[in-house]
Amino acid sequence: MATAFSSDGEAALRRELRAAVAAAPRDDLDGFYEMGRAAAFVRDGGFRKVALQFPDELLADAVEVAARMEAATGAEMYVLGDTTYGSCCVDEVAAEHVGAEAVLHYGPACLSPCRKLPVLHIFGQQPLDVGRCAEAFRELYPERQSRVVVLSDVVYAHAMGELEQQLRPEYPNIVFSRLVCGDPPGPAVPGEERKFGRQFVVEAAAGLQDYAMFYVGAEGLALTSFMLTWNRCPFSSFNPVTGCGRRETLNVNRALMRRLYLVERARDASVVGILVGTLGVAGYLAVLQHLRELLCRAGKRSYTLAVGKPNPAKLANFLEVDIFVLVACAQNSLLDSSDFYRPVVTPYELELACNPAREWTGNYLTDFRDLLPGACAHVELPPAVPAAEAVPDVSLITGKMRATHLCDPPTSQLPPSTALACRDQTRVLAEISPAASFLESRSWRGLEQQLGQTPVSKAVQGRRGIAIAYEEEGCEQ
Repeated sequence: MATAFSSDGEAALRRELRAAVAAAPRDDLDGFYEMGRAAAFVRDGGFRKVALQFPDELLADAVEVAARMEAATGAEMYVLGDTTYGSCCVDEVAAEHVGAEAVLHYGPACLSPCRKLPVLHIFGQQPLDVGRCAEAFRELYPERQSRVVVLSDVVYAHAMGELEQQLRPEYPNIVFSRLVCGDPPGPAVPGEERKFGRQFVVEAAAGLQDYAMFYVGAEGLALTSFMLTWNRCPFSSFNPVTGCGRRETLNVNRALMRRLYLVERARDASVVGILVGTLGVAGYLAVLQHLRELLCRAGKRSYTLAVGKPNPAKLANFLEVDIFVLVACAQNSLLDSSDFYRPVVTPYELELACNPAREWTGNYLTDFRDLLPGACAHVELPPAVPAAEAVPDVSLITGKMRATHLCDPPTSQLPPSTALACRDQTRVLAEISPAASFLESRSWRGLEQQLGQTPVSKAVQGRRGIAIAYEEEGCEQ
């Protein structure tokens, strides 16, 4: 599950782009990038500055697309050269640097709702052999009364209508999901699912458990998120690149066991680093505040860290942190932290660890917005329990006793990571933090400053010139 979201950059430096071939415009550039729909979006909105966001694999066409869009709309087009976080998310931060009034997002997308700017998603109409896909579906589901929900990668959504026309007469119980950019209006109806920018309605009495899932797209984070979220449904897929269909054999139970192990690590942690993995998804500020309050009530210290795209080298600088929680979009939340010095969990896993009122029900959540007040999966924090009345708990990893009860919220206005301690006999108050405490416990603390021990000398004139030939060196010769 590791992606470029957590890459250390070495792969990007060594990758061959083949610019001579990739820079050539496509035969149907207007159709692939839906120039007409994009130009109408810019003209109807009256936008004068528009940011164009491309993934790495489509950057070769960025110059041609920007030139055609400027000619068609008269607006200024700015190509975003690099994304602050994952390329599937709309990068509002980079767009605001140029004062953009709207964003045209090209390529695969997680469809997370944005906070500020109007966005038009253009996925790029990747080719799909609909006939071969329908044939693979019939081989995987020979029973014509099978209840199946069809999901697809966003780049193949344009062909789902034709696929439905071929399969609907043969499979009366088939359900095709549709893409929804942003939050759909109105409350959900009974049997309706709204997740990952997909929306569909099931009619079975037992709900979604009576259905199988058929995914059209290549293996990746989107499929992994679907399988963990709807882990009670059997999955199969069709890869348009290889033209092969298969039953997915990913051991979901083993993946869930790995995630539950990380929950135990979160229960043992005393210092938690909150990683900001998005600045554009709506609700990220609310979930940051929610996590800070949760950790404070659980008696844990927290840091909020904005490090861009996280990688092992960056996070290894925070040795005092026991575990990290990543606030990102639904697709980038499942970060494979096996190569990291400390584990990285999702907000849902941190809630399982710190909120005694939340119990594991078998349903896995990757969208952090589901945890906020008013959402479908929100669970209120229970009242505080005195330490003497708390139920004892033993760590399954270390075998030591640990506290699992919640404390009363602090009455002062000090941040949760701030504390005051008596520094010396003169009763001087000093501010301490987990980082300072960790530094005090280390045997090596860096270069010794030796304050007051180094004699003071007057400044003298140093060498002049350039390093290859200082002026005094020439005089000596």
